[in-house]
Amino acid sequence: MLIEVGALLLGLSLLGRVASHYGQSPIPLYMTAGLAFGAGGLFPLSASTEFLSAGSELGVVLLLLLLGLEYSPQELMGNLKSSARAGIWDAILNALPGAAFALLMGWGPVAALAMAGVTWISSSGVIAKVLRDLGRLGNRETPTILSVLVIEDLAMAFYLPVLSAVVIGASLLQGSITVAIAVGSVMLVLYLAVRHGKRLSRIFTPDHPESLLLGVLGLAMLVAGLAAQVQVSSAVGAFLVGIALSGQVAQNAEKLLRPLRDLFAAIFFVFFGFMTNPADIPTVILPAVFLAIVTMSTKVLTGYFAAKRAGIGRPGRWRTGLALTPRGEFSIIIAALAVTAGVEPMIAPLAATYMLVTVIVGPLLARVTDTAWFKDRMRLAHESVDTTTNVMLDPHTDSNSTQVA
Repeated sequence: MLIEVGALLLGLSLLGRVASHYGQSPIPLYMTAGLAFGAGGLFPLSASTEFLSAGSELGVVLLLLLLGLEYSPQELMGNLKSSARAGIWDAILNALPGAAFALLMGWGPVAALAMAGVTWISSSGVIAKVLRDLGRLGNRETPTILSVLVIEDLAMAFYLPVLSAVVIGASLLQGSITVAIAVGSVMLVLYLAVRHGKRLSRIFTPDHPESLLLGVLGLAMLVAGLAAQVQVSSAVGAFLVGIALSGQVAQNAEKLLRPLRDLFAAIFFVFFGFMTNPADIPTVILPAVFLAIVTMSTKVLTGYFAAKRAGIGRPGRWRTGLALTPRGEFSIIIAALAVTAGVEPMIAPLAATYMLVTVIVGPLLARVTDTAWFKDRMRLAHESVDTTTNVMLDPHTDSNSTQVA
């Protein structure tokens, strides 16, 4: 295990340097490494599988924990309220293509319910890494992006128990009890984070690094694990722990946990590729790419609409939409749940390939807004709007020229 993990980390270091040299996100390279070393890859690893699996879970926890440390409970609640309508449009625009695809393939209504989730939920882990790599954590649109992600993850508290009950043929009563437990747990954690966050921060001593590191990481893992046990995203639990902590405790914890986040976030992306068999990709590559094109487009519309309602300028709206395109951990979880229950075996390779396409292409699309070409287009569009406005407001302009403007 030490040999395999050591060689893998050394290789990731070199890939990270290559990506940094060309000004790109390392995520696609990490995913490609996972494909090379996973099942069916060129150099399959075996001794380190359990370590990589556990490390990937910890990577999600750390990514969302540190993201939560950047924001206060008041900011979270305000953004959730302002983005509620965007969350509804998000579900409509991005769940329907997956459901329609399953029905067109003749897989049936249960598979349609599963595919709706596969195409609906963005990857919090991937997006958090992209925002950090691109230096956008302080951007005005970032709270809007996080609000959409949190709404999606909270929606999973309803969706996953319902899907679980449907695929196993559970009764209405059993499904209702599962949903009630999941939703009640989310509301409890959210209430504690918003109302009693300052008291929680007093538990930790900001001036004792070792104690602070162990305590904050332990609390985040504990809450994330308990959330997962009641069919709620572990990412939501970790994010809310970060939201609850404040002041010097949050600032010092962020500095201490940053190196751990970088380490396990890399493992998280490698493991995505690691669990995909390259031999399964050719059989589903065309439908996966088609589905990715459609749903990345609808996700851009979702982000653009959410940012527009938040009063963000046109460049920020595009940054929001393009940042939301990657799908990730939930797509695999949902597909595995459906396949395990015997719904449709083709869902697994399709979801894995679809997720890989969005995770590789998504970070590249997010960089489009930093290109000179995009900035020139935004500048020209802004000047065109200003010219039109000035002409229409100019009292010396006659009606004919106003109409032309």
